[in-house]
Amino acid sequence: MTQDTNRDVRIALERMRLLRPGEAFRAESLPGGVSSDILRIDLPGRSPGVSFCFKRALSKLKVAAEWRAPVERNHAEAEWLRVADALVPQSVPRILGEDAQAGAFAMEYLEPALYPVWKSELRDGNIHTETAAAVARAIAAIHAGTAHRADLAQRFANDHIFHPIRLEPYLLATGARHPDCATRLRDIAQTTARNKLALVHGDLSPKNILVAARGPILLDAECAWYGDPAFDLAFCLNHMLLKCLWRPQWREHYLACYDALASTYLARVTWEPRAAIEARVAHLLPGLFLGRVDGKSPAEYLTGEGDRERVRRVARRFLIEPADGLANLRDAWNAELQGT
Repeated sequence: MTQDTNRDVRIALERMRLLRPGEAFRAESLPGGVSSDILRIDLPGRSPGVSFCFKRALSKLKVAAEWRAPVERNHAEAEWLRVADALVPQSVPRILGEDAQAGAFAMEYLEPALYPVWKSELRDGNIHTETAAAVARAIAAIHAGTAHRADLAQRFANDHIFHPIRLEPYLLATGARHPDCATRLRDIAQTTARNKLALVHGDLSPKNILVAARGPILLDAECAWYGDPAFDLAFCLNHMLLKCLWRPQWREHYLACYDALASTYLARVTWEPRAAIEARVAHLLPGLFLGRVDGKSPAEYLTGEGDRERVRRVARRFLIEPADGLANLRDAWNAELQGT
């Protein structure tokens, strides 16, 4: 950590009243996404010792493409965590302090040995449909508890954040690479932006979910936005499809998690007709699928051109000829992987 960063972190922590003036602290960078600095802060002078996480949004994301987003998304994340904690207790880390001026907040530190990342579990073959179902229950409860809430729609009116960090890099930028699908991808983005129905996490990826005995713990909601809940389900389902290429020997297990996510979530939809949201998820999903190959945030484990072409074939098929059911894309992807 640079001297300037150290100074900025100290100022923010003192403003949050988590650090006393002049108190010593240690900061260790933690692995995370591309959009924020995430640090473990240790206060060795306390008895007992104190540790917590410090998160600060970046204006330019850490990817090869030019990708910028407003830093006030850090406040949106802190607010999402507060709302989620009230609706699904113990499903998110506790907020310890916030410094909106620095675009930073602090939250409890969860020991990795006790709270493994779901992405790592999926990579290592610890694949359980109950985890997928529990994630679906948690996010459906948040959507149901925030649906049709004018106060939350105003509080999370974050279109200026959601567009540059989600719709543009995943859908519109992908359309630039596939001109024959560009109109369809633009229409999907517009439909997503238009539906103001519930509070959306916006980055419901296995890398942002911890597996705990008490249930899943959801992290990294800096894309939080009052909009279309179909985005959260589609975003998570997309990862179950992609994991089939990462660890092909566990394809059936990943697809079983896909089924558990979809069925558990849809069974809990109360704020609109289930068929309506399933259709929007089914239309959005191939766009996100293609976006992880040809958008601004390609999946890091899709290194072979043959695998990328498989994604393109299935994704483009469902963009050109949309289907309203989630089983359609799942079955087509399974057939592609089986070579049938």
